Amino acid sequence: MTKDYDAIVIGSGPNGLAAGITLARAGLSVVIFEAKESVGGGMRTAELTLPGFFHDICSAIHPLGIGSPFFRSLPLDKYGLEWIQPSAPLAHPFEDGSVALLERSLVETCQNLRKDGDAYRKLMAPLVDSWDSIEDDLLGPIKIPTHPFALAQFGFLAMQSANGLIKRFFKEEWAKGLFAGLAAHSILPLDKVPTAAFALILGILGHKVGWPLPKGGSQKIADALAAYFKSLGGQIVTGTNIENVDSLPKAKIILCDVTPKQLLKIASHRFPASYVKKLEKYRYGPGVFKVDWALSQPIPWKAKECLRAGTVHVGGTVEEISTSEKEIWENKSAKKPFILMAQQSLFDPSRAPPGKQTAWSYCHVPNGSTIDMTEIIEAQIEKFAPGFRDCILARHSFSPRELEEYNSNYIGGDINGGVQDLYQLFSRPTLRLVPYSTPDKQIFICSSSTPPGGGVHGMCGYHAAKAALEQIKA
Repeated sequence: MTKDYDAIVIGSGPNGLAAGITLARAGLSVVIFEAKESVGGGMRTAELTLPGFFHDICSAIHPLGIGSPFFRSLPLDKYGLEWIQPSAPLAHPFEDGSVALLERSLVETCQNLRKDGDAYRKLMAPLVDSWDSIEDDLLGPIKIPTHPFALAQFGFLAMQSANGLIKRFFKEEWAKGLFAGLAAHSILPLDKVPTAAFALILGILGHKVGWPLPKGGSQKIADALAAYFKSLGGQIVTGTNIENVDSLPKAKIILCDVTPKQLLKIASHRFPASYVKKLEKYRYGPGVFKVDWALSQPIPWKAKECLRAGTVHVGGTVEEISTSEKEIWENKSAKKPFILMAQQSLFDPSRAPPGKQTAWSYCHVPNGSTIDMTEIIEAQIEKFAPGFRDCILARHSFSPRELEEYNSNYIGGDINGGVQDLYQLFSRPTLRLVPYSTPDKQIFICSSSTPPGGGVHGMCGYHAAKAALEQIKA
């Protein structure tokens, strides 16, 4: 390829596409190179089990997708993206057949949480009310806050461990389990700071925007982003793996939707030794083991209310979830894993043949684990949904190694682009005034290894592109 560009983006995940769109909107000529034959990164859908059963390969439920300030600025509905809102965002069942429900309505959620309803309201209502004021500050790099008092109110609660906040606010198992499940999305031990932040943000989003799924599969998000990017004059080249940035066409800037490990592979020769050492110290976290099922019927939950929810947290009590998440940091595979499940076909009939269903799940495992968790996952689900195994028509499993082979950003199965503990949450990938920049003024990193971290929201790519545009102006 001999054509020159203003900007080149490596990788077409949500952040690569967001970066490309931001640059193209600014009037630059932009090309995106993607190693796979289709765009999407973690936003792909395929018939993994049987013909006619469409499974989200990676991401499935998208509170940050519909809640992303950047995605909201795009006319993605005109390019085929349609959000489906389940009746309830989240269900958290218990083995005795009871369930805690996260409803869109804060009032209804409080009613569901029984004696802890008032405590939940006192905790969440002020944060839900102030979310519009603080979302831009939270979903980006550290900066002088636009609304410092509102952000301080959130930060006081968020910069705690989930277990600590649970002990402070809740007395009954329903609220404790619900909050623990939200916090477990951090893939950190629940006695560590800032696990409370993950629970609060996901809970707030449940009330503000819901936990929706894209009609037809997560691939529809990628397709809509790619179509809009092309409408701006952008170009996408698939099936092209970039092994060295020097092999790229000439460009003013290069944005890399890769983690530090891949960035070193393709560009370490462009960086000073001190920066290389910093990237080499970047820490990756636990991985995930994923299972998808083709089912003959809806999952037979003990708690029938689970059928109202697009997402189900299978993990039981706060103690069980805390133990599960702690074990993986001790390099152990949990005997009773916390499982994140999605049942998209209940709300999107296009995902399965008439009368049939799909289910999507994963649990956390040590980074690079080689243990097949399929049987353990199914046994855990069976406790909350007796007869689940009898519904299985076919299954497909992804080990951490297979996930990394599928998407090279998932190092050892780490879907968050690196540990999101207190230090690395604010210093990803290294501690720099502009975290997206590198010592080479032409090269930027725009993956989930930069602020604000993992999730399908495009904010990492957006902020990286804005930083690159500032570099060009300078």
